[in-house]
Amino acid sequence: MSGLRPPTDCPVCGDELVTSRLGCPGCGTELSGHFARCAFCALDAKELELLTVFLSSRGNLREVEKHLGVSYPTARSRFTDLLVKLGLAGEPDAAASESAQSAATPSGTREQVLAQVAAGTLAPDKAAALLARLP
Repeated sequence: MSGLRPPTDCPVCGDELVTSRLGCPGCGTELSGHFARCAFCALDAKELELLTVFLSSRGNLREVEKHLGVSYPTARSRFTDLLVKLGLAGEPDAAASESAQSAATPSGTREQVLAQVAAGTLAPDKAAALLARLP
């Protein structure tokens, strides 16, 4: 059995492909029907690695950070992107979001903005925009 991943989109029209037949290579049995897709099957190799490291480290993003060789905010951002792709990203905590926004206003200091980036509560691209607006 090969390690090739099946395509997820039709090469002709681009619509999502559905699994309609399963077969057993041992005995030749075949099942036909419309089978639900696996949400994890749509992940690419890097996303699967991230998920595997996250699970093997029992949810410790610091371990993910070390394994990937990236900063904590980058590891957190990649994990958030993974959750979004899987449809598991809930509504952000309104209080945390509001406090991050109020502390990162143009009236905030450079140190406040950099501290938020270090804490992972502010994306680097947004921090760069805020820093550009500071006097």
